Amino acid sequence: MTQEQMVKVGMADLAVISGDNILKTTGLGSCVGLTLYDKVSRVAGMAHVMLPSSDIAREGKLNIAKYADTAIPEMIEQMQRLGAVLHRMEAKMAGGAQMFAFGGNNDTMRIGPRNVDSCKEILLRFRIPIAAEDTGANYGRTIEFNSATGMLTIRSVQHGMKEI
Repeated sequence: MTQEQMVKVGMADLAVISGDNILKTTGLGSCVGLTLYDKVSRVAGMAHVMLPSSDIAREGKLNIAKYADTAIPEMIEQMQRLGAVLHRMEAKMAGGAQMFAFGGNNDTMRIGPRNVDSCKEILLRFRIPIAAEDTGANYGRTIEFNSATGMLTIRSVQHGMKEI
């Protein structure tokens, strides 16, 4: 029996693992915690996506983990290097909350829903099915993905714990 290792994924970060380990990220408000998993190879990845598109990037050196359109392809590539196969991958995601109420229909203020939509669009492009999600609403989440079981555990102050 091996000891599971906890790999923490920071904000605007991503990580991939193989074997029986746990990926964890905290502070998901409007950000999306996206996991990919190949249950045959037991290779998993997690990205803490802050923004929907790198088109709005203003930093000098692009942080590819920060944006849905760059984080997901990078995570797929890293997982494939560890033995994952694209057509066996499935996704689970949480977060994408609308943390504050804004008047009007200003789309730029809807970061959470835009993050969710962008992640779904990119997953569709790669033909990766979404096995489960806990997105939207107006509260923050912390998630842990267990690569031994394929289970995503979601914790929030307001809504306790759930597994998907």
